[in-house]
Amino acid sequence: MTHEEAIQHLQDWSQAFTGKNQHPPAICFLTFGCQMNFNDAELIAGLMNQVGFRKIDHVEEADFIVINTCAVRESAENRVYGQLGRLKILKESKPELLIAIGGCMVQQPQVAEKIQKSYRQVDLVFGTHTIDQFAELLWQTMQQRKMVCDITEDNLIPTEGLPRLRSQNLICSVSITYGCNNFCSYCIVPYVRGRERSRESQHIIDEIKQLVADGCKEVTLLGQNVNSYGKGLQPAVDFADLLARVDGIEGLQRIRFMTSHPRDITEKLVDTIADSRRVCHQLHLPMQSGSSPILRAMNRGYSKEYYLGLVQLVRVKIPDIVFSTDIIVGFPGETEADFENTLDIVRQVRFDSAYTFIYSQRSGTPAAAMPDQIPYAIKQQRIMRLMEIQADISNQINQQQLGQIVEVLVEGPSKHDASMFTGRTRGNKLVHFAAEPNQIGQLLSVKIEAASSFHISGTVAGKA
Repeated sequence: MTHEEAIQHLQDWSQAFTGKNQHPPAICFLTFGCQMNFNDAELIAGLMNQVGFRKIDHVEEADFIVINTCAVRESAENRVYGQLGRLKILKESKPELLIAIGGCMVQQPQVAEKIQKSYRQVDLVFGTHTIDQFAELLWQTMQQRKMVCDITEDNLIPTEGLPRLRSQNLICSVSITYGCNNFCSYCIVPYVRGRERSRESQHIIDEIKQLVADGCKEVTLLGQNVNSYGKGLQPAVDFADLLARVDGIEGLQRIRFMTSHPRDITEKLVDTIADSRRVCHQLHLPMQSGSSPILRAMNRGYSKEYYLGLVQLVRVKIPDIVFSTDIIVGFPGETEADFENTLDIVRQVRFDSAYTFIYSQRSGTPAAAMPDQIPYAIKQQRIMRLMEIQADISNQINQQQLGQIVEVLVEGPSKHDASMFTGRTRGNKLVHFAAEPNQIGQLLSVKIEAASSFHISGTVAGKA
């Protein structure tokens, strides 16, 4: 069956459903993990919107539930299994409910097999390489009325121009690469997302120009390792070249990117950021560990000294750079001395923020079979020490903002205080302030009057 035929069948089905029930079929997404998963969910949402489904937020009201999963940590997988258990009860009360599960978790053959055997409430299992075929798989599921599973690995880039239903138009993410070639010893991503491949630069530029025409003010370029963008493309282009082209798009206010691998940051890229008009002076630079022996065991491709040298290079060329990072605690073989080296880098670099994680064994990765696995109690104790030190540093840095006027892109009402609005600085700091609904999407100057480890707040001083 062709894609076009599947689309037509789904449209006919949706029209019949709407006529019978006096409302279109409703689809709800449960998305776990990184921005790449949310990106995939937007593609599926766009497809389902095209055939007549309406997107809703509450699973109890859904006719079709799509779960997009993460496999980076065991805790993420456990949450998915718990969700599947709850959905089994819902499906017993709604037998016509369709449930699909996809993403990195189910791309692992042993997980797909477990779901097929033990979670019969699921109707469709789809992998990370089958977004293009989602319509065909869904129609096949509807016709057969039994579970369909497809975790084929074709390692292709999704077809350009697929419909997309974005969660918002103000701040958007754009994938520039898929997959990863790094094979860090703790990471499952290369096994479930495939080898790295880059989109053609013109397709990326065209997509961003359309986003700007639709109201986008800030774009984040996504990839497992954006710095290695362009390998294999002809004519030759690298990430610095792409960034310079995006920087030239009129109407775009801000550009961010993630994630960067320290090993692949070039001086050319740093100079491009320094010379740009729209690229935010904020760099997410995953450290993972401050111990050179642990970094070797992780297969990260750099040492503690290299990382510190790179930070110094960036700070010389971009003095107002804001650094954030990722840190893994309790990697196999990590000694107290290794952990102290991590704390040493945290104190030297003084990251504005850090995403900290306890090492999680991932079946199929080299690290899972390494000796000297660290007891959980030690990992827990170390991460608490790390978080305490980082929170203190973040608070000190944010306190230095008191009395300063910063540029903030107004995103919308605060999730925790309906009387306040939120936005972010170019350094990606979360700011709370009083504003009006008609100021959403504007760049405002905010005078900072209070600060904590995790956010700052103030009063609008005018337009930026």
